[in-house]
Amino acid sequence: MCGITGWVSFDRDLRTEGRVLDAMTETMACRGPDDRGTWAEGPAALGHRRLAIIDLPGGRQPMTVTTPGGTVALVYSGETYNFTELRAELAGLGHAFTTASDTEVVLRGYLQWGEEVAERLNGMYAFAVWDGPRQRLVMVRDRMGIKPFYYRPTPDGVLFGSEPKAILANPLARARVTVDGLREVFAFVKTPGHAVWDGMREVEPGTVVTVDRHGTRARTYWRLETRPHEHGRDESVATVRTLLDDIVRRQLVSDVPRCVLLSGGLDSSALTALAAHQLKDAGETLRSFSVDFAGQNDNFVADALRATPDSPYAHDVARLAGTDHRDIVLDAQALADPHVRAKMLTARDMPVGFGDMDASLYLLFQSIREHSTVALSGESADEVFGGYLQFFDEEARRGTTFPWLVRHAETLGDETGLLRRDVLDTLDLPSYVGDSYAGAVAAVERLDGESDVEYRMRTISHLYLTRFVRVLLDRKDRASMAVGLEVRVPFCDHRLVEYVYNAPWALKTFDGREKSLLREAAADRLPRSVYDRVKSPYPSTQDPKYAFALQEHAKDLLAQPGHPVFDLVDRDALRRLAHRETPQIRPASRRGIERALDLAVWLDLYKPEIAPG
Repeated sequence: MCGITGWVSFDRDLRTEGRVLDAMTETMACRGPDDRGTWAEGPAALGHRRLAIIDLPGGRQPMTVTTPGGTVALVYSGETYNFTELRAELAGLGHAFTTASDTEVVLRGYLQWGEEVAERLNGMYAFAVWDGPRQRLVMVRDRMGIKPFYYRPTPDGVLFGSEPKAILANPLARARVTVDGLREVFAFVKTPGHAVWDGMREVEPGTVVTVDRHGTRARTYWRLETRPHEHGRDESVATVRTLLDDIVRRQLVSDVPRCVLLSGGLDSSALTALAAHQLKDAGETLRSFSVDFAGQNDNFVADALRATPDSPYAHDVARLAGTDHRDIVLDAQALADPHVRAKMLTARDMPVGFGDMDASLYLLFQSIREHSTVALSGESADEVFGGYLQFFDEEARRGTTFPWLVRHAETLGDETGLLRRDVLDTLDLPSYVGDSYAGAVAAVERLDGESDVEYRMRTISHLYLTRFVRVLLDRKDRASMAVGLEVRVPFCDHRLVEYVYNAPWALKTFDGREKSLLREAAADRLPRSVYDRVKSPYPSTQDPKYAFALQEHAKDLLAQPGHPVFDLVDRDALRRLAHRETPQIRPASRRGIERALDLAVWLDLYKPEIAPG
């Protein structure tokens, strides 16, 4: 788990650009606090910041191999969970290894198979290979988009990095956002390849991007495909369990302390139970961590999203699984701290956050990092197994827009409520969302003979797995890597995703509830309370003190009448929210204040040029 960056310029010798390469590399320092390295040769320059997880002394990067035709150099971020098997295969083909790291396996794999090495990897990764003999750069991203990867073409090559900030550190890149970039910030549709920053692109999940003197080419090596599902209920449950056992076993491999994120929901509880059992057999005790809020249990009020607080269920799991458990309890002051807001916005490079849920995630990871370097998370199980309320909402099922937007404003708050009318008119978000939705649905393959109902549920699953989950994965990666914590996501293993995606909806809900396959696959390891619990999303604070603190920060912003945020935000609308009685702005309406504050801090930090074109 690291931060990577680089620059290819076919018209110059980049060995003279060390200062710029250093600046690009240092923007990734939080992602890689343990080591740094740079390498340059002719038209190519690579930078790396390392978070050491496997083979602590031997995995330094950039990693190079000298061949008869020239140097092949690699910068790599992530984990390859099947590296042991690949290493043995490559050794059998004559490759000699000098380290025990998965990085060298990927490099040797490229030497053997070229860019097709991507199709052999099981893991989360973003890596770039400078192929000296062929004078080309090859950029590869994992299938689900767990690890971020951005690039920006230049007149004579390309800039790239794990995060936009690495690219923006190069004088060739302008910190510019067009109307289309703003649309992406506010529409919540996660257009594939879109990077918000003008001229910048994401390497799309499951894609290889190649850059040489002739230009840039992209090849998709993996996509979510529709296939017949041949198994019945019992065999499907057994297959899911077999896959989960193997996935957890692979993702527990680490040379540094590891733990699990335990919310008390089905997803994280299943992972915790399976991981604790495997480590117990090896004589180890698993650490688990939960986030909670001061006074939450005593003052909890059920709402449309959350029927119960999390901590009692998390404690039930910890007791049954025998984990070494800690609750990370956060108060309103910490959640509203402007320093924390700035940290999250710096981590994400763009104002596309989730308010207090972003702050709590960052603070949770910061606390965990004091004890562990690797954490397993239940992220993406809802997308894979069908856990969200929208899967069961008739309006969402009718399919006129992305399902998570159907009741978004009433449950999570209005993303655009405080924008100026002229800004809203220019953005024309309904048209942008509509076009994006049409394109997303067109990518869904229908199985021969599939019923309309089954196809509709497949479409909803596809939308969540190819759009929504990428928002959450990016959020998780940025928040965790901002404090040097590696978070692994077992439910994103492509074998599990492919298998469950193609299971019929009736099989995914065979007991009349959400995520039936997962619940039954882990039933023997779960406390009854969690087995019977209904879906509850990531927690949000209900403390009125948090809303009051937001209002105070909004008043401070209003005291700066010349702030550029008011080129986007309606000053009078923000003033009305800032002076309302606190209970009236809780919970959904406070989202408007959070968004205004996010925009203001982002503008202060990045000073972007907001361009009309």
